Amino acid sequence: MKVYKFGGASVRDAAGIRNLESIVAQTLQSEKMADVHDYAHDYTHDYAHAYTHAHAHDKLIVVVSAMGKTTNALERVVAFVHSGQIEQSLGQLNDIRDFHIDIIKDLFSEGYQFLINKVDGLLENIMSLIRKDNSSMSYDELYDQIVSYGESISTQIVSYTLNRDGYSNSLMPMQQLLITDSTFREAIPDMELSRVAIENYLSTHNDELYIAQGFIGGTNDGRRTTLGREGSDYTAALLANMLSATDVTIWKDVPGILNADPRLISNTQLIERLTYYDAVELSYSGAQVIHPKTIRPLENKHIPLYVKPFMDPSAAGSVICDTAPKINIPVFIWRKNQVLITVRPKDFSFLLEEGLNKLFEVIHHNRLKVSLIQSSAVTISVSVDNSRYLAGAIAELQKDYKVSFNEGLSLLTIRNTTSQINAEQSKNRVVLLSQTTRHTAKFLVQD
Repeated sequence: MKVYKFGGASVRDAAGIRNLESIVAQTLQSEKMADVHDYAHDYTHDYAHAYTHAHAHDKLIVVVSAMGKTTNALERVVAFVHSGQIEQSLGQLNDIRDFHIDIIKDLFSEGYQFLINKVDGLLENIMSLIRKDNSSMSYDELYDQIVSYGESISTQIVSYTLNRDGYSNSLMPMQQLLITDSTFREAIPDMELSRVAIENYLSTHNDELYIAQGFIGGTNDGRRTTLGREGSDYTAALLANMLSATDVTIWKDVPGILNADPRLISNTQLIERLTYYDAVELSYSGAQVIHPKTIRPLENKHIPLYVKPFMDPSAAGSVICDTAPKINIPVFIWRKNQVLITVRPKDFSFLLEEGLNKLFEVIHHNRLKVSLIQSSAVTISVSVDNSRYLAGAIAELQKDYKVSFNEGLSLLTIRNTTSQINAEQSKNRVVLLSQTTRHTAKFLVQD
């Protein structure tokens, strides 16, 4: 079994969906013929029988994200609903509908009304939720009940298109199959319950191709949950782990894993092979290619992860696996939208011994993501991702400490750096904090 994941950029329009179909078709054909040859050679030398055997046993799971910027648009819907702007939320939903209907009409010259009805039915679920009293829902629960529909819509369109073109598939209802707790927006999967549910589902379906929503799951009592922003990578890794897949491929709009964002650094280089450890370090520092939670489920079962360009499927891309040569080139990673929080005691007492537990307790239950820590005898400074929880965390800290903060910052992490590179990258920048170890430098700078 293989697992593919296609992100929002790769299915942002009809051309992207046609390209997905082409990649899936080539994979199914190449895998089938390879199994035919192996089975016939090893067992029967009867290629007709072998073809039937291969057709029955090969499986490919395709995990799909919401199309284009649909998640962003649905987040605006949530913000409107939460602030009581119902008409604006419905207007945004209508724009979302128009976006998807245009894609459907580009894919089909006729016979698409059934699919439009499916999309309208999903959007009607959101409208029903908007129109009722949501005061008992937290913002995060409301978010999951609305934003998760982006993947529900995209997979309906992808699945229907593939079925129409002769690639029979089953559409996996991940809300029912990926069982999670109720930590909305960062749900924690129950691996054993989910594995049983997914295996039972596959045992009752005899397709070689399955389409699955990324990013979403559900609680045992039927509420929708999400795995965190960009969580479709994580979905692919979880499925691979639970089903012991041979490998996972994430199809991106870049050649693979590069040593820098090509939009920010010229003359980037492809990192062809890296270890799970390297991948975790890069993703935690802010590299956008892989979701940080993706690696652990794959490493636990030694499943390789390929990152390949969806516009050039024959390109080698990059692979993350158990062993790889040491990365000897500088790697530049930007983590945007940072806030520097500095905490001082009100009575000038020493803070480090007494304050760390309190600080990180506040950070933890306010769900802040820490990217840098620096301390002195009387201050602790942390760089965190900006989020809607930030104001509450600062207010809580201000009860016991003097708190100052700076917004609009970015953290630049440079691995395999040199003093010359450090000087070049910090030149002409306002640096609020810096840390340098043997091979890594971090600069927290004003945008």
